[in-house]
Order: sequence, then structure tokens, then C-alpha cells
Amino acid sequence: MGKNQRDTPTRLNKVTFRLNDDEQYILKTKYKASGMRSQEAFLRHLIIYGYVYDIDYHELHENNAQLARIGNNINQITHHLNAGGQIYAEDIKEIKELMKKVWHTQESILSKQP
Repeated sequence: MGKNQRDTPTRLNKVTFRLNDDEQYILKTKYKASGMRSQEAFLRHLIIYGYVYDIDYHELHENNAQLARIGNNINQITHHLNAGGQIYAEDIKEIKELMKKVWHTQESILSKQP
């Protein structure tokens, strides 16, 4: 090979496609964050090494909603205590058990994600 020739194979196939404004913004943002020398090299790298995931977050969203409800309940208990109310050891034990179940569910959901 001569001085000006690259060690990469000759690329004769051209690919053209259109993006909407949001897709273009995402492409530019990810390309700049990659630190790669060109957008073309970035796209080529994605084609060769990238992955496409179709992830269903429904379970995770539902679990997060349950976490928010539990957080609200804990805040109500805290407010009750700060107002001079009383809490029992059984109540604390129940809250701890519920939180263990919630975190176990959360870990289970996340472990299924790619």
C-alpha cells in the first residue's frame, strides 16, 4: 500500500436515510459524547458493535408507583410521630418487611433488563 492509502477496506456502498429533528439531535449528542473522529465512523461502530433493545418498563413504572405510595405512608407516620403520636415495634417491623419486599422486587426487575 502507498502512503495515502488506508488500511481499511474500500467502502463502495452508500447508505442514506432521513431523521426528524429529535433523532438528529440525539445522533449529534451521542456522536459528540463518543469522542470519535467522524459521525460516519460513529455510525459504522454502532452498526458493527451496537445493540438495539426493546425494553418494556411497565413493571418498573408500576413498582416505582408503589414505592412512591410507601414513601407517602412513611411520611405520614413521621408526621404523626412529630406531632407527639406513638409508634409500635410491630409497625416498624411491618414497614421494614414491606421495604425488603419492594427492594427485592426492584432488584428482580432490574436484573431482567439487558
